[in-house]
Amino acid sequence: MKAIIVTDQAAGTTGMKLGERSEPQAAINDVIVEVHASGFVGTELAWPSTWTDRSDRDRTPSVPGHEFAGVVTAVGYGTTGLSLGQRVFGLADWYRDGTLAEYVAVEARNLVPLPGDVDFTVGASLPISGLTAWQGLFDHGRLRAGQSVLAHGAAGAVGSMVTQLAREAGAYVIGTGRAADRQKALDFGAQEFVDLENDALEDVGDVDLVFDLIGGDIGKRSARLVRAGGTLVSIVGPSETRPANVLTIDFVVESDRAQLSEIVQRMRDGRLRTNIGIVSPLHDAVAAFNQTERITGKKIIRVHP
Repeated sequence: MKAIIVTDQAAGTTGMKLGERSEPQAAINDVIVEVHASGFVGTELAWPSTWTDRSDRDRTPSVPGHEFAGVVTAVGYGTTGLSLGQRVFGLADWYRDGTLAEYVAVEARNLVPLPGDVDFTVGASLPISGLTAWQGLFDHGRLRAGQSVLAHGAAGAVGSMVTQLAREAGAYVIGTGRAADRQKALDFGAQEFVDLENDALEDVGDVDLVFDLIGGDIGKRSARLVRAGGTLVSIVGPSETRPANVLTIDFVVESDRAQLSEIVQRMRDGRLRTNIGIVSPLHDAVAAFNQTERITGKKIIRVHP
């Protein structure tokens, strides 16, 4: 099968190659999915799981990509709840070959049926962005109606999900980003916008929850804006600033079938919009990942037309 393959961590996306791999086989409780569309997060190439297995042994050449949508083509021994020909989407294991390939082996428990009225491209854009936003806001942030949220990167793939889900939950959302992101962030539901290049972040005042996707100096300054009893949620590692009387949480997104089902239902009934920045075919994936033009939104690769 055709797949995007990486062998050199130092090379980043420029080291990606389109090559041939053996088709995966279904282990116990696995299914094989013919991948129709795959998402990609650029930071994957900095994750240890892209390069080593759970015992820290080198597993290159490896196939990146972890969120996807496709059709079940084989079912492993002991697998229940899924059938041949079924449309599915979900999040693949971090330590196994990923979804930038024509086929992927996935544990059945990580897959959710994809409704027939949801395009594969849309389905592939939801798992990481949607689950990250959901878990950060509700599982870790314990967001309640009437609270205020500072959503960094509100025009991006994750930030736009944070903005929409927080607004639907009854929160007041302040989005951030570059000047060019203002209208897009407002379109996704931010009630205020802070241009991080030109505006004073501190003018925001105290907020109940900061959702940090940036880290560094912005992360430090944002942490100081959380009011006593509030929460700082981060996906970019532990915050260097941990204010007193503030709950500080950094987390890694996990697969959750019930949450993905809720997210896709919100897509279907119009309460949630995905944020796709670019769609490219598999044979153009390497070029798409290395383009110099700035893209806000999810990068999606169409594997099967």
